[in-house]
Amino acid sequence: MSAVTVEPVVTRSQQKQFLNFPWRLHRDDPHWVPPLRFEQRELVGYRPHPFYEKNRVQTFLAYRGGEVCGRIAAILNQVHNEFRKERLGFWGFFECIDDQEAAAALFDAVKQWFAAQDIHALRGPTNPGMNYTWGLLVEGFDSPPTFLMPYNPAYYARLVEGCGFCKSQDLYAYWADAGMLPASSAKHGPIAEQIVEHFNVKIRTLDQSRFQADVEEFLAVYNRSMANHWNFAPMSAGEVRHMAKGLRHLLVPELAVAAEIDGRMVAAALALLDFNPTIKRIDGRLFPFGFLRLLWAKRKIKYVRLMAANVLPEYQLLGVGLVLLRAMVPKGLEYGIREVEYSWVAESNRLSRGSLEKGGTKRIKTFRLYDLA
Repeated sequence: MSAVTVEPVVTRSQQKQFLNFPWRLHRDDPHWVPPLRFEQRELVGYRPHPFYEKNRVQTFLAYRGGEVCGRIAAILNQVHNEFRKERLGFWGFFECIDDQEAAAALFDAVKQWFAAQDIHALRGPTNPGMNYTWGLLVEGFDSPPTFLMPYNPAYYARLVEGCGFCKSQDLYAYWADAGMLPASSAKHGPIAEQIVEHFNVKIRTLDQSRFQADVEEFLAVYNRSMANHWNFAPMSAGEVRHMAKGLRHLLVPELAVAAEIDGRMVAAALALLDFNPTIKRIDGRLFPFGFLRLLWAKRKIKYVRLMAANVLPEYQLLGVGLVLLRAMVPKGLEYGIREVEYSWVAESNRLSRGSLEKGGTKRIKTFRLYDLA
């Protein structure tokens, strides 16, 4: 068997190989969902993206016998390191055949790239950061991922751990049938009503007429509420604007809810429709007609992912989050939602995990972050 060689991605031809490799690797996996091709080019740094205004990336390809057998990205997340006062190198966009030698060669290239910058501790996968897609799927291979969630073959954990990486944190996805929601909402109804009355909480949905202002307010709530969350680093205003632009036509206003006190947004929750079945049908291509097919699919989708429920720190113990989520239930049911996924929920977030598990939700997937000291 020929030796494995690893090369940094430099040419456009190599960029194309890097981007196309997952299609060749996973073409026979019924649960794999292709990424959106245009978005993927941005997230790996082959097109401008606001994440890389302060951060850097270098992608690598592994070859055996002239054929691509793996890929990886080394991501220097300066924003994370400055915010958390750490000196970590991150890796992501890892794809590899079931070949320990190939995986080891890829991680060696990442280690050498960071060692040249005097960084010797690694964490991943982050694609490219925690505000995007992160974690390696280690449990829950019996179903496809939901929108903006990762997926990988089961053997990836063995490859990563075989290169010396150890678990840093697990992230969970929980599932609930929509039929469970009214009972859960009714259980907390009297408490929620007391909170609304006592603090004069106003609930409203996303206002499309002031979309940009709503997005900026949500950013402020998100960044402040997540400051103490494990591995968090704030999103820049440019990143939020960019993400909002991509999601604007996919958002359902009834599933984006904010709580206000004295005219100030103090909490916000966002649920996204699961567009992944349609993305699979269009093979990740938005153009020329893929985007239209996503829009046409909106009213037919009955599965949502609750991806954010954030409350400003000074209001977190006042029950405002309970009011917010209770307000979303009738709106979701009215829209026709039948299933809900709550993801991600960090292993260290005992409060959220406890609330979900007491409410009868089922843990369906586990994603793992790995460290190499």
